[in-house]
Amino acid sequence: MAAKTKQFRLLALVSHLGLLAWISVWQLFLTSDQQYSLVFIFLLYILPLLLPLPGIIKGKPYTHAWANFVVLYYLLHGLTVFYAVEEERWLAGIEILLVVGMFTGCSVFARLRGRELGLGLKKLKEEMNEECERFTKRS
Repeated sequence: MAAKTKQFRLLALVSHLGLLAWISVWQLFLTSDQQYSLVFIFLLYILPLLLPLPGIIKGKPYTHAWANFVVLYYLLHGLTVFYAVEEERWLAGIEILLVVGMFTGCSVFARLRGRELGLGLKKLKEEMNEECERFTKRS
C-alpha cells in the first residue's frame, strides 16, 4: 500500500472512531434535555456507525466507499443541529469536522486502494467496444 493511501486510510479510521466516540458522548452525556431512551439512541445514532466498522478496520476499499452513505446521515444531523439548536452549535461543529474527515478519508482511500488492487470500473468506451465484439461474434 502506498504511503498516500495509508494516510487517507488513517484519516478515515481516526475520523470514524472519533465520530463514533463523539456521537456516543454527545448523545449520552452532553445533551441538555435527555428525552430519548438508551435503546433509541443506540439504534439511531450509534448502530449505523458500527455497521461499516469491521471493514474499515480491515482496510476494505468497498466498505470505505459505501460508508460514505452512512456518514451523510451524520452530516445532515450536524448541519440541522448547527442551524436549529444554538446552545449545541459547538457540539455539531465538532461532528461536522469529523464527518468531513471521514468522508474525505473514505472517498480518497477507496479510490486509491481500488486502483492499486485493479478494482476500477472500465471506461464506457471500453465497455461498449467489448459488447460490440461479443455481439458481432454471435452473428
